[in-house]
Amino acid sequence: MKKHYIIFTVVFITAWFSFSFKESKNSDLYISTYNQRVNNFNEDQLALLDLIKQTNLGTPAGIETIKKQIGITRKSLKGLDFWLRYVEPIAYKKINGPLPVEWETEVFEKFEKPYKRQGSGLTLAELYLDEKNIEKDSLLSLIQSSINTIPVYKADSITDQLQSHNHFFLANRLFILNLAAIYTTGFECPDTVRIIPELRSMLADVANTYLSFNESFPRTPLSENYLLLYNNAVAFANNQSANYTGFDHFTFIRDYINPLFTMNQQFIKQYGVFTKSYVDYSLNNSSTSIFSKDLYFGQNTKGIFLRVKDQAALDEIERIGKLLFFDPILSGNNLRSCNSCHKSTEYFTDTLISTSFQFDHQSPLARNSPSLINATYNHLLMLDGKHISLQDQARDVMANPNELGSNEKELVEKVLNCNEYKKAFKRFLKYTPQEPEVTMEHIVSAITIYYSKFSNYYAPFDEAMNNTRTIEPAVKDGFNVFMSKAKCGTCHFVPQFNGVKPPYIGSEFEVLGVPADTGFKKLSIDKGRYAVNPAGEMLNAFRTGSLRNAEFTKPYMHNGVFKSLEQVVDFYDVGGGVGKGLQVNNQTLSSDSLRLSPTEKKNLVLFMRSLNENITFDAAPLKLPASKDKLLNNRKPGGEY
Repeated sequence: MKKHYIIFTVVFITAWFSFSFKESKNSDLYISTYNQRVNNFNEDQLALLDLIKQTNLGTPAGIETIKKQIGITRKSLKGLDFWLRYVEPIAYKKINGPLPVEWETEVFEKFEKPYKRQGSGLTLAELYLDEKNIEKDSLLSLIQSSINTIPVYKADSITDQLQSHNHFFLANRLFILNLAAIYTTGFECPDTVRIIPELRSMLADVANTYLSFNESFPRTPLSENYLLLYNNAVAFANNQSANYTGFDHFTFIRDYINPLFTMNQQFIKQYGVFTKSYVDYSLNNSSTSIFSKDLYFGQNTKGIFLRVKDQAALDEIERIGKLLFFDPILSGNNLRSCNSCHKSTEYFTDTLISTSFQFDHQSPLARNSPSLINATYNHLLMLDGKHISLQDQARDVMANPNELGSNEKELVEKVLNCNEYKKAFKRFLKYTPQEPEVTMEHIVSAITIYYSKFSNYYAPFDEAMNNTRTIEPAVKDGFNVFMSKAKCGTCHFVPQFNGVKPPYIGSEFEVLGVPADTGFKKLSIDKGRYAVNPAGEMLNAFRTGSLRNAEFTKPYMHNGVFKSLEQVVDFYDVGGGVGKGLQVNNQTLSSDSLRLSPTEKKNLVLFMRSLNENITFDAAPLKLPASKDKLLNNRKPGGEY
C-alpha cells in the first residue's frame, strides 16, 4: 500500500510540474501579445513627444496636428487597457488620468488621510490643448510623465502575473464592467467623436487577446459560447452609429455586456480563480449580474454583528434596530429620533423642507438629509465623505449637538433602562465575544441592520437590464441620452448610478457650482469635502449620490435648493454654477451647455424615474419599550420634530 502511495505521489507531482511548465511555456504567446502592445504604445508615445517638440503650438493647424497624433496614441492605448487598468491602476493615472489631481479615498486607504495623486497622460494633454496660452514645456511634461510610467508595466512583478490564468478573468471582469460604465460615456475621452471608434478598436484588440489567451491556457479557456457572444457584441458595436449620441447603450449593455459578465463570473468559480489585488476588494465573485444588488460591497451593514449568520437572530436584532430607529430616547431631549430627519414614509429622507430642523427646533441644518436607502453602496459617507462606516455615521449624528444632541454614556444608560432593550442586548452579547458588555456599537449596529434592508430592492430598469421585463421606448431613449449627450454617466456610474465606478473601491466627489438659491446670485457657502480634506481641489466638492429613487427624495443638492428633477436637469444643461455666471474656479462639471432638447430632457427624467425601486416599507412601531424612568414613558414613536 505504501509503495503504491509513493508511486501515485511521484506521478502526481510529475504531472503537476509538467502542467505548470506547460502552462508557463504556453503562456509565451499571451505574454508576447502583451509585451508587443506595450512596446507599440511606447513607440507612439515617443512619436507624440517628438512631434510636440517640432510643432508650432501657436497655430490652429499645429494644435490639430498634435491632436491627431494623440488620437493615434489613444487607439494604441486602448489595446492595452484590458491589462493596464487592472494590473496597476494607480500608475494608469499617469498614462491617461482623467483629472490633474485626484483625492478620492479608496477602500484600502480608508484608515489613512487622503493623499494627492498627480495625473498626466493623453486625456489631460488633449484638454490642455483647448486652453489659452499653451506652454510647450507643460504639454511635454504631461506626455513625458506618461512615458516614464511604462517601466512599471514591464516589471517582473507585473509580467509574472501573466503566467497564470488567475489575473486574466479578473482583468476581463473589470474590462466588462468598464464597457458597461465608462467606455461609451466619454469619461476619459475628451473628443466625443472618437468614443465609439475607440470602443470598436478596443473590442477588436481584446478579441485577439482572447484568442492568444485560449491558445496559451488551453486548460482554462473562454468557452465557444462566450467567444460567440463577444463576437456578436463586436458586430453590434460596428453596426451602430459612430456618434455616441446615436449609439444604443441600452441594448449593448443588456444583450451583450451583462450576459458576458455572467459568463465570466462562472469562469471565475469554475477555474478557482483567486486574487491578491486590492482592485477586487469590493467585488463579489458570486454575483451573476451587473445589475444585482450584491455586485459589490461598500459597507458592513451588520457592524459588530458581522459574524452573525443565524437568520432568526438577525431578525431579532433587526426588530430591536427598528425600535431604536424610531425611539427619541437616543436624543438629548428624548423628543427627536433618527426618523425625524430620515422619515421611513419618505424614502428615509425629509422631503418637506430644504433642510431639517436643528436640535433647537428653530434653525435649519446646513445640509439636506440624504436618503439612507442604498447608502450601503458608498465607501465614504455623508455628503463630505466624513465617515467610512454606517456605524460611525450613526454615532456622530447622535452626538452632534445640532442633530440628536446626546452623549454616548447617557444614551447607553437610557437604552438599558428599558427592560426590553436590556434583555435583547444581553442575549445578543453571545454573538460579540470581543465586546462582553453592551456598548454603543451594539446599538448603532442594530440600527444599521434595520434600515439597510431597504437597500436590497430592485427598480424596473434593473429588471429590464436583467431581461425579466420590458421597458418603455422613452425610458430606453432617456438612458441613451444619460450615457451620451447629457454626460450624466460620467459621474453617476452603472449600476448604482452613484459616484462609485468600476472596480467599485472608491467614492468620487464633484464640484458643480451649486447656488445658494434659485436666483443664482451667489454660490453656496458650504465648503463640502474641503472641511474634511482641506485641499483646493476639494473646495465646494460633494460626494456624488445615487439617482435611485430620485423622484421620491427631493429636494435636491446638498442644500435642497432644487425642488424638482426638471430643475436639476436644467441646471446641468446650462453648465452648472459657471454656466449660470457664478465664479467657481475648480468646477469639475463642464460649463458648456449640453443643448438638450425638450424631448431629451423629458426622456432623461423618465429614465431616472425607472430607477424608482419597488420597496415594501413597514409601519412605524405603535409603542416603544417602557423605561424604569417613568418620565421617559411618554416617548412618541418617531419623535416629535
